[in-house]
Amino acid sequence: MSARILSLHIYPIKSCAGIDLSESPVDRAGLAYDRRWMLISADGQFMTQRQWPAMALIRTAITADALRVSAPGMADLEVPLDGSALLPGTESVEVWSDTISAQREGAEAGLWFSDFLKTPCRLYKVGAVAERTAKPDWVSRWLESHPDLAEPFAGSHHFGFADGFPLLVANQASLDDLNARLQAKGVAPVTMDRFRPNIVVEGEWEAFEEDQTAMITAAQVRMAFVKPCTRCSIPDIDQRTAQQSDEPGRTLAGYRNLAIGVVFGQNAILDAPAGARLKVGDGVEIELDF
Repeated sequence: MSARILSLHIYPIKSCAGIDLSESPVDRAGLAYDRRWMLISADGQFMTQRQWPAMALIRTAITADALRVSAPGMADLEVPLDGSALLPGTESVEVWSDTISAQREGAEAGLWFSDFLKTPCRLYKVGAVAERTAKPDWVSRWLESHPDLAEPFAGSHHFGFADGFPLLVANQASLDDLNARLQAKGVAPVTMDRFRPNIVVEGEWEAFEEDQTAMITAAQVRMAFVKPCTRCSIPDIDQRTAQQSDEPGRTLAGYRNLAIGVVFGQNAILDAPAGARLKVGDGVEIELDF
């Protein structure tokens, strides 16, 4: 099979807008700076576009020394990468059923997000010693069913504030298939950012053939597909306008509703050599699951 990395993306603040990259460092925790920050509401709940669609309008950029944040009608906010604005001490925050060690960014950041989203909230950065592990039941199941591929993936897979795994991979052919179905219904096509992947692959990979893929390799980085990604309502939010509708979720549910839910994309764990980098255009080797 001939395939390549079509695009790379990170989302420094969970559920806010992503950054398109030409290349990125990568390790077992995923792409650098991906979902390292997260907003927490006044009642202690992590915040996403599910409840606050306007989070889609919060743009991010990584400069030499800061996370730069912008949004309509707001002056830019810069959050130092060196942690100098973090409040002392750590706190426990939750993402779904996982409890994670994190540090709160200073009052300036909290006020900025509270002002834009019109609700009290705080910005947290994942702790330096956070040990959140990819869902062990899914990882163990994959390791047991792929004994010939399992060795490089043994051990823990720690990551940040993503929903459940270090990496999300999407297939461009699958989006093309979905858009053809939308257009046949008279619905406008959607862009891949609705699904918030880290890596998009294109080439000799048929629509939804990722369902039958055990692993892909690019630039000596191995990515094991341990769980299809179940989708919530976020793909129904236009990432450029924050407007919400019932598509493409309704169409996707009509033909991608599996036992675990409506799925699009694959959650992955990684094995990456020291200093590994992924680049747009890197060739991708696809190992089908027979």
